[in-house]
Amino acid sequence: MLTKQKKLSKKEIKQDKLVEFYYKSVAFYEENKNKVYIYIGVVVVALFAVYLYLNYRSDQNKEAGEKLANVMDLFDNGAFLEAIEGKQGTNLVGLKKIVQDYGSTENGETAKIYLADSYANLGKLDEALKYYEDYDGDIEMYVATSLAGQAGIYSYRKDYEKAAELYLKASRVSKNDILNPDYMYQAALNYLETGHKEEAKDLFETIKHDYKTSDVASKVNRYLTDF
Repeated sequence: MLTKQKKLSKKEIKQDKLVEFYYKSVAFYEENKNKVYIYIGVVVVALFAVYLYLNYRSDQNKEAGEKLANVMDLFDNGAFLEAIEGKQGTNLVGLKKIVQDYGSTENGETAKIYLADSYANLGKLDEALKYYEDYDGDIEMYVATSLAGQAGIYSYRKDYEKAAELYLKASRVSKNDILNPDYMYQAALNYLETGHKEEAKDLFETIKHDYKTSDVASKVNRYLTDF
């Protein structure tokens, strides 16, 4: 006579499965331990490679920062061509070389902004636009600068629609950027050039109410009286 089997609880089922998994794991390890050792070795090598790469990137970024700091006096003093090319016969590396050698690092990305600014100040707008567009760093101030730099070039070329969009986008990168009212003001002026008066009016009013102490706040009233 067959006896009625006891119904296993969920806990007992889990325990049985755990035991089964344990024995299967032990058996797999015994059969494949050489492969397991190889796999562990590969993982360790991969992790070490990542470690070396991160340290390399850190060193590269540090080098880029040092070279960028050395060239900033030239940029600040308006010696834009020397800032771009560096000084021959010296250890002073120009912005172009810094971007070329360290462009994938954060400081190398920052160098792109100063390189673009330098070209813009020299009237080389194609080169300036190239590096403004190429900026891919994470520093919000420079993200906004790259957008505004592009906007200025498009505005100069009378592509006011594109310029307005880029200035507006620059003003929205960070709430803490002190240049936001300036970007909004420029966006509004470019919207006026395209006939988008409502968009311009909204921006002028935002500046008037939200940025009362900004330099451009005093300029918007004369535009608002025209609406």
